[in-house]
Amino acid sequence: MKRFAWRLQSVLNVKEKEEEKKRSELFRTTEQLAETRGELLTEKRKLEDIISNIASQGPDKRLRQQELFMSYCAASDEKISNLKQKAAKLESQQREKMAELLRVRKFKKGLERLREEAKRKYIKKQEKLEQKELDEMAVTSFIRENRTVKN
Repeated sequence: MKRFAWRLQSVLNVKEKEEEKKRSELFRTTEQLAETRGELLTEKRKLEDIISNIASQGPDKRLRQQELFMSYCAASDEKISNLKQKAAKLESQQREKMAELLRVRKFKKGLERLREEAKRKYIKKQEKLEQKELDEMAVTSFIRENRTVKN
């Protein structure tokens, strides 16, 4: 019996590699997003810690530290704003990459179904050919036996 060879196997291989590439891109984007969100939470926590520290101080120390905090707060707010923008951009990229991954996966699954169907048809065809060959051999051997019996 011949080996099964599917003409579109190379296309399926390319789609499998493409799916793996898209999956790794999505993973990198997700890691970057998690890192950015972590930085954002750290910055917010720093501000909250400074505020609680200032609130626990006495009135004379509190005024000096509030001035320092206000100057730090402007820079920190800008950093937080930039981190929020970066997170939003990464979330958008993540959604796009997820959609691309799903598109490639859907295409690959379709190819896999076509391959399975072609393989099933191939096996069925090979079984029919094999059965036909066996039938011919049986008929030939039956005819030979009948000829030798008659002679």
